[in-house]
Parts: sequence; structure tokens; C-alpha cells
Amino acid sequence: MIVLKTERELKLMLEACRISAEALKMAGEALEPGMTTAQLDSLIRKFIKSKGATPTFLNYNGFPGSACISLNDEVIHGIPSHKRVISEGDLVSVDLGACINGYTGDTAATFAVGQISPEAKRLCDTTRESLYEGIRCAVVGGRLGDIGHAIASYCEQRGYGVVREYTGHGVGRTLHEDPAVPNYGTPGRGVRLLPGMTIAIEPMINQGSAAIKTMSDGWMVKTTDGKLSAHFEHTVAITRDGPLIMTQL
Repeated sequence: MIVLKTERELKLMLEACRISAEALKMAGEALEPGMTTAQLDSLIRKFIKSKGATPTFLNYNGFPGSACISLNDEVIHGIPSHKRVISEGDLVSVDLGACINGYTGDTAATFAVGQISPEAKRLCDTTRESLYEGIRCAVVGGRLGDIGHAIASYCEQRGYGVVREYTGHGVGRTLHEDPAVPNYGTPGRGVRLLPGMTIAIEPMINQGSAAIKTMSDGWMVKTTDGKLSAHFEHTVAITRDGPLIMTQL
């Protein structure tokens, strides 16, 4: 069931989204070669708690971290670990959320650690822009297929693989609400977009094939061809004045 938020609920949710966005910004600024993904996760957890919120991801369906931290060919759901060291030239995807006043925000970005290759930069730039291509379609009266088509066509025309097995989703009182928000689709098809809908749009784009595999820990997802992946996400509200990017500072 899709839950439409009232103006009051959107204001409460904006606070959770603001804290989520601030935590993501902090994480990107804190990244440096030699730190472990567990150290980065600890910084994120402390920051969110310092704002009076709780990390949405911590213990969600048993996930042991406050953020999913994925490196290079890791698409999503990387578990923070003291054994996973961040190096110069890495791509680091950070996916996190904060919950306060009964509502949650959800946001993600892929950060470059120091100098990265032109190919890696192009992947990140394309994935980020595809997110905004999708957001531009998040308008009252549109369809979910409009969003997915905008993302997939933008990336596939540039030679990238669009992950199909994982999607965006509704978000609000819980991290995952209806509807699913695929990063592919047919224009004019799918759920109609109504005022008060709040959705997480999150393209996961691979440098090579769209094919992925889940690792033995049951969480981490990687590209099957070992090529790079990037991930960007915003929580967006559908309003009569156009899309409201709730996790944008």
C-alpha cells in the first residue's frame, strides 16, 4: 500500500532527510586513504546520534552497520569492517539513513578517494546525472515508468549496465515502503505519481555488464565482471510544485 504524506508529515520527514544528507556529506569529507570502512561507519553512527536521530540501517533486517559502504566493483550492501581498508584511487559508495520523529530519510553517493581514472569519473558523473534525469520525471500525474526510463536510457546510451535486481522504493515511517521504483521502465506505464508520495530514487550503474552476484555473507553485491559500479540516491517528495529533493542540502 502506498502511503501519501500530509504537509505535516512531510515537514517531519524533512528533518530526517536533512540529517541523512548532512551525515552523507560528512562521510564524503572524512574519507581518506588508510581508513577502514568500519572507521567510516563509526563516524556516521556518531554523527547521526549527535543530531538526536538513530541510524536507520543499523540492525535493519540484521544488517550490522550504520551505513552500507561498498568499494569499487561492490554495487551495494557492503558491510563495514576493520579488515576493509580504503585506498587512494578507490570509489566508495556510501548508503545511509537517519530516523527521527518517526520518519526516515535515505540517501547515497559514490565518492572518489584522491585521484581516480577518467573512466571512473565518467561513470560517477553519468550515474549522478541519471539520478537527476529520473527526478525530473517525478511529477504529479506522471508514472513510475517515466522515472525508470529516463535513468536507463541516459546510462545505456552511454554504454553502462543498469542493475535490475535492486530498485528504489517508497520511504517514510519505514525505510522500505511501496512502491518499488525501478531504474528502468516504459514511459507512461506503472504507478501514477500523486501528491504526497515520497520515494527513494537510486540508480545503481555498472561500468560494464549489468550482471551482479551476491557474496557469501548474504549482503554484499558485486559486479560479475569485476568492473566498477556507482550508486547515487535521493529521497524525493512528489508535490504539486514539482519534485522536492528532501535529501539535498
